[in-house]
Amino acid sequence: MAQHKYRQLTKNIQTCHSMLVAFSGGVDSALLLKAARDTLGRDNVLAVTFHAPFHGKEELLEVQSLAARLDCRLQVIKDSGLMDDADFCANPPNRCYICKRTILTRLLDLAREKGLSTVAEGSNADDVRDYRPGMQAVRELHVISPLQMAGLTKREIRKISRDLGLPTWNKPSSPCLCSRIPYGSPITYIKLRQIEEGEKFLKEAGFSEIRLRHHGPLARIEIPAGKMGDLINEPMLSMVQSHLRGLGFQYVTLDLHGLRSGSLNEVLDFK
Repeated sequence: MAQHKYRQLTKNIQTCHSMLVAFSGGVDSALLLKAARDTLGRDNVLAVTFHAPFHGKEELLEVQSLAARLDCRLQVIKDSGLMDDADFCANPPNRCYICKRTILTRLLDLAREKGLSTVAEGSNADDVRDYRPGMQAVRELHVISPLQMAGLTKREIRKISRDLGLPTWNKPSSPCLCSRIPYGSPITYIKLRQIEEGEKFLKEAGFSEIRLRHHGPLARIEIPAGKMGDLINEPMLSMVQSHLRGLGFQYVTLDLHGLRSGSLNEVLDFK
């Protein structure tokens, strides 16, 4: 079934003469970029990555390395202007819509400038089941989502990626750092730095899947349930508490529900 959907993906891409791919370096956009590169050829595909303060510094290095491995042209835009947008920084529930529309508008302008016929992004079939305000911007601007159009789920994308030898096949999902800040709490450079440095420390300590939720003076750690014992045992517990307090958090807590995508959406009635 997954291979059939992948063939459908490449058929859909064939209808596009050229393509600009919004490339984050994650499992979804990596498969999309490879499919576009293999189908349309190197000269007809351009990967574009936005790198802003709400993206981790290491993410850019990973993006550049992966684009080189796939032999794809890459353009990096380091200033999205969103941190100067008062509406975005106010962190409303439709924050992702504001972000997505701003970025996709710039990608459409760039595609016209480069003579590329299509702009594509990496949403998959599972994304329609979650709160995804950014999809509204995708529809409004007529950007295509080839993985979603082919009906590919995240699980299928990982399987195909593994079969194709993509290093991203088992890469954990990593939404932008703004997703760690509750809606209504302003997005600031200080908060983003605290989150990035805190998650970096925890990853280096052995917690590869981690969300550090920023609740003002309180840091709420989300990790898989099976890893909780590793965190609460000494000396790890004291090391984590000391490091996060050093970043400016007064309280350090462990969420007993464990790691889950979009936990800050639980307060929204989006159904």
